[in-house]
Amino acid sequence: MKHWIQAARLRTLPLSVSGIIVGSAYAVYQHTFNGTIFTWAIITTLLFQILSNFANDYGDGVKGTDANRTGEKRLVAAGVITAEQMKKAVILMSVLSLCSALFLIYLSFGKDNFLYSVFFVVLGIASIAAAIKYTVGKNAYGYSGLGDLFVFLFFGWVSVVGSNFLYSKTIDWIIWLPATAIGFLSIAVLNLNNMRDIHNDKVAGKHTLVVKMGFDRAKYYHYFLIISAALLFITAEVLMKIYPVSGVFCLLLFLKHLRYVNRVKEPRDLDSQLKIVALGTFLISLLFLLNVVFLS
Repeated sequence: MKHWIQAARLRTLPLSVSGIIVGSAYAVYQHTFNGTIFTWAIITTLLFQILSNFANDYGDGVKGTDANRTGEKRLVAAGVITAEQMKKAVILMSVLSLCSALFLIYLSFGKDNFLYSVFFVVLGIASIAAAIKYTVGKNAYGYSGLGDLFVFLFFGWVSVVGSNFLYSKTIDWIIWLPATAIGFLSIAVLNLNNMRDIHNDKVAGKHTLVVKMGFDRAKYYHYFLIISAALLFITAEVLMKIYPVSGVFCLLLFLKHLRYVNRVKEPRDLDSQLKIVALGTFLISLLFLLNVVFLS
């Protein structure tokens, strides 16, 4: 059991629910929040993330990408869990994720919004496919530099705007600002991971965006992601007529982190920063929620 818990990569789970928290916070602002929908949105997102982690472990493991990786070990590559066992786990998590998503859609739309239900079912299936195809298969998009785009779409726009729509059944243009911010911060986590693994990915033929642009340019890309996310949160909070608490906190929280990234020469030294940005994003999303609840 402890090996499966390790394969689930618990430290990635707070980041995965950050978008749900922000989308739900905006629902509180709109007076449309529903606790049951929130609970099942969190459960569904966690299942999607665990599915993604299992699929990533399987895909990179069978391709040999994780053979000499830096940081937390991968279970298939280490031989702790066999590829066949992980494949079965991916199938199981796909089924559980889809069932949870279907129940969430029914809770939100019932029988009266058929077109909305169909759209979200398609979105749920797309989420499962995206989680698996990141590293699995001959045309895995994570190996061709498209990981950043898919992380932005699913962790940012789909997570925030999609979860908010489950409550409100409408789309307010302001919500695209914090949704984009969460998307940028999620990419920042992936970018750190890919900067850390740049040498290993080159050898394995994994052409991430970092491999394509190079280590130094990836640093500037990282600065853009973090600073833009902070500015987007500040703008959203000002437009919502609440104090720009989470945006300012984002700037202050990651100031030391950006200085550290700037000084790093060895990619493996970035491993410690993954947890900082992932948990930092989670804290920012919680602060956004508290800001809306108590100060709006």
